[in-house]
Amino acid sequence: MISPGQIAFDIDGVFANTMALFLEIARQDYGINDIKYSDITQYYLEECLDIDPDIISAIINCILEGDCDAELEPIDGSSKALSDMARKGPLLFVTARPTLAPIKSWVDRMLPESPFPIEVIATGAHEAKTDVLKAHGIRYFVDDCLEVCFMLYEQDITPILFHQPWNRSSHPFLEVRTWVEIMDLIDLDS
Repeated sequence: MISPGQIAFDIDGVFANTMALFLEIARQDYGINDIKYSDITQYYLEECLDIDPDIISAIINCILEGDCDAELEPIDGSSKALSDMARKGPLLFVTARPTLAPIKSWVDRMLPESPFPIEVIATGAHEAKTDVLKAHGIRYFVDDCLEVCFMLYEQDITPILFHQPWNRSSHPFLEVRTWVEIMDLIDLDS
C-alpha cells in the first residue's frame, strides 16, 4: 500500500480528459469529425493523426492557455478520488505544461474544498518532472506518458502508468485503467 504523501500525479491524461477536449475542439472549431479517441495511438499527435500540424498546434495552444469554448472535464472517478485524498493530506500534481495559471485554476475548480494544500507545479518539460518529484520526496508517480515512466524508473521513482491508447507499447510498469484501481493502491489511513 502507498502512503498518500508518497504519491503524486500528472494532470493531462490522468486527472484531466485532455484528449477528449482535443477531439471536441477539432469537431467544433475545425469540422474534423472522423477522429476517435482510440485513434490517438501516439503521445505526439502529429505521429498518429491525419490533421494539419498547424491545426494540432492551434488546438493544443487553446487547451494550454485554457481559453477554449469547450470545457476540460476530469477523467471518470478522478475528482472524487482526489477529493477523498485531499481530505486526508496535501496533494501534488506535476505537469509538463509550460504555463501554470490555467491548469492550476482548473485543478482548484475541480477540487474546491480541501483542508490541505494542493500544489500544482508546471515544469515546462517532461524531463524536469523527476527533479521536482525527488525534491518533494515522492516515491510513486501516476503518468500517462510511457516515455516519462521510463525516465522516472531510471531515477528510482516508481511509475504507475495510466492506461491510454497512446501508451500501448511493451513496458514493465504497474498499469491502472481507472481511478478505482489507483485508490486500491493507496492507504488513506496511513
